[in-house]
Amino acid sequence: MRLAQDVGVTTQPAASRLKPGHDYPSDYAAMRAWFPDDAACLDYLEWLRWPDGFTCPQCKAPGRWRMTDGRFWCEGCRRRVSVTTGTIFHRTRTPLTVWFEAAWHATSGKNGVSAKTLHRILGFGSYQTAWTMLHRFRTAMVRPGRDHLVGTVEIDETFLGGARPGKRGRGAAGKVLVGIAVESLKPKGFGRCRLCVIPNAQGASLRAFLLETVQPGAVLVTDGLQSYMTAVGDDYMHEPVSVARSGEPAHVALPGVHRVAALLKRWLLGTHQGAVEADHLQGYLDEFAFRFNRRRSEYRGLLFRRLLEQAVQIGPITYRSLVVNPTPKREKPQPPAEHRVGPVSLAIVPDGTRPWLKHNR
Repeated sequence: MRLAQDVGVTTQPAASRLKPGHDYPSDYAAMRAWFPDDAACLDYLEWLRWPDGFTCPQCKAPGRWRMTDGRFWCEGCRRRVSVTTGTIFHRTRTPLTVWFEAAWHATSGKNGVSAKTLHRILGFGSYQTAWTMLHRFRTAMVRPGRDHLVGTVEIDETFLGGARPGKRGRGAAGKVLVGIAVESLKPKGFGRCRLCVIPNAQGASLRAFLLETVQPGAVLVTDGLQSYMTAVGDDYMHEPVSVARSGEPAHVALPGVHRVAALLKRWLLGTHQGAVEADHLQGYLDEFAFRFNRRRSEYRGLLFRRLLEQAVQIGPITYRSLVVNPTPKREKPQPPAEHRVGPVSLAIVPDGTRPWLKHNR
């Protein structure tokens, strides 16, 4: 076993002092220049995961040696630890340059990117690879222990799903009910939002949604649905608004939740063409909230950094855990009709050739 002594560690600056071009790339050209190969990507992930120096994820011991293959040798439990161990990049066979490219496309565009588009522009061997990669990133978009909404918060529900005959509104068949919570800022404007798939609009379901997303003591503004009386309990101050008695449209009485619901539906139809399965809807809701809550970010590179920062704090996520109906392990999966080819590395290795001249002379 060959070991190499570790070099000094440079700690990260405070979040308020993050600067483009210093702590994260400011644009696409800078991103490609920063991360020309997998080694640079790995070094950046190490800096994000252990800003104060290596800490073993197993025994939490700080002592380590860096091995010649880039991994760490923990002096506490005597294990070999890779930077990607225990993250969403765990045992990935996709080059990190491809992961970083996908992360940039997922965060830099105002409306994000669909798996079909990512599959096409990055040349993945299969659509499933692009789909799984984006869903892993969506899981990382939910920061562990994130703060609850505070102040005055609007609460409502909306249905997602195609038009079907039958009952409209609450109780409609074939649709998914989504709870929406939005901070209302005075005198105008909206703060952060939270979205969650809920089974129904009964008091117990609404209360679970409130306790998960809103800080107790906040002022809740809702419509006149009786279930909210049970859901609020003694934990919140309640200001119900009877839309029918007010004579005003619902989007006037509760502007925040209706604005978010409209933007969500437009995003699902525009970016994903409405092709979102109900069983995977929560991941798309998390992505929308991640974008909405950071809509005022001046540099898209900051969102890119935040996503990678949270990606190294999330545990491994397998394809089987993401799909709705995974194939049982007892059954031998059928080989694909066409041979799947792994993604090609995007590492930049200049060789001085000019392909457009070489093949056209």
